[in-house]
Amino acid sequence: MVWLLRKCERCGSYTLKTDVCPRCGGKVHIPHPAKFSPEDKYLKYRLALKRQAQEQDAK
Repeated sequence: MVWLLRKCERCGSYTLKTDVCPRCGGKVHIPHPAKFSPEDKYLKYRLALKRQAQEQDAK
């Protein structure tokens, strides 16, 4: 399945363009979350990064 919808990081608008936002020229990314897998072999790394980010925000 191919995700066609993109979201601008700068203005938050949605577009079908794959390179830049047609409104503001900002960078676009795919707004859909990753698929869930019970056999996620990178879960511990993502959780560690999330904890680090929360600790830095608390400081």
